Amino acid sequence: PVTPGELLCLGSSLAFSGLFYYLYRKKAGVMARIQEAPKLQVDDNLPALVSVADGRCLPYVALEGVVLPAKAALTSHYHEGLQGVIQKLLLKEHRLIWNSLARSW
Repeated sequence: PVTPGELLCLGSSLAFSGLFYYLYRKKAGVMARIQEAPKLQVDDNLPALVSVADGRCLPYVALEGVVLPAKAALTSHYHEGLQGVIQKLLLKEHRLIWNSLARSW
């Protein structure tokens, strides 16, 4: 005989498994789109490419180019000859979508 507690545990386990599988599939699709992103060089042609794109926006592109430090490059204490820079500005675009259930943007 199966007790109600066991049925509750089984049902919640299946619900959580379904939720996590849904989230996994959603993130796997985003990762596939990111990995298939076109690689563009940072050069003089980039502004013209952005201006002809739909909505003046390039979704999921990888930019490759030379980064120059503002003052001096950071050197690694652990790996000789390894240098890096700190990113000072990060532009993140958020789109507002109306959530009818919560009645908010």
